[in-house]
Amino acid sequence: MKKRALISVSDKTGIVDLAAKLEDFGYEIISTGGTLKTLKGAGLHPIDISDITGFPECLDGRVKTLHPNVHAGLLAMRSNPEHMAFLEKMNINTIDIVVVNLYPFKQTISKPGIELQEAIENIDIGGPTMLRSAAKNYQDVAVLVDPADYAKVLDELAGGGITKETKFYLMYKVYQHTAYYDTLIANYLREKQGIKFPEKLTLAFDMAQSMRYGENPRQEAVFYKEPFPVAGSLAKAKQLHGKELSLWLSEYLDYVHKVIGISDVEIYASIDGKIAAATYWEDDEAFDPTAAEWYKVAIEADGEIVSNQQECRTYGS
Repeated sequence: MKKRALISVSDKTGIVDLAAKLEDFGYEIISTGGTLKTLKGAGLHPIDISDITGFPECLDGRVKTLHPNVHAGLLAMRSNPEHMAFLEKMNINTIDIVVVNLYPFKQTISKPGIELQEAIENIDIGGPTMLRSAAKNYQDVAVLVDPADYAKVLDELAGGGITKETKFYLMYKVYQHTAYYDTLIANYLREKQGIKFPEKLTLAFDMAQSMRYGENPRQEAVFYKEPFPVAGSLAKAKQLHGKELSLWLSEYLDYVHKVIGISDVEIYASIDGKIAAATYWEDDEAFDPTAAEWYKVAIEADGEIVSNQQECRTYGS
């Protein structure tokens, strides 16, 4: 059996370098559509998926990889003599590495005024199917869905082969990725139909950052945000400097952020984390504080956070 890698990606980050190194390791590359053109344009030697399936791409690209010559090559267990005998009988080669990421559904539905049909056309079918087939057979197939994992796999190949532990980890990433993808689709369609309380509720969140600690210093915590955070929410904020936030500090930040959002006053400072209170100043042209003056205000009020709707002047280092 030839060593083969199947590459079909929407996000082409690092894909040429990965494919070139796989060719150097002796892998024959199979590819599709835009990825095929990209790899050929870089001087590589990919095989068109149609040469593997014996069937042309059809239905405006809706059917490219849904074929036994692909999925038998992914799902055949190398340790099972009957599986391997069937491949030999049908002249099907195994596929050892799969590199696939999916149609950009999230980016598509983020665009203003997106029509339902355009969203539907960006629901990937062949990609998730290949990912799930390859991941199910993780003992024999390494499946990459995240460009961040390319370097690790190449390093292990250079060291003699991809470890079973890495393949198992990559399997987990596939099912996490496809679950997230399907959740975005389901939630989009639910919203389109105005369904408030689905019989089964699936949620998708993205890790925003690690927290310094949880409710107590001995506990761990992470801040997750929705895929489409509400404008003006803490999930849209960007930490510019300083230590990682703790759970309680993020709660305080969220509080003062909401207070500003619901009021027409200009400045708020949190007073005491245990007593969710605030001080504020009405818009006053005569009051033009520096950042240092606001810090002083917060300290005098026994506060921890200063939040404002205006740009403060800063001086010094």
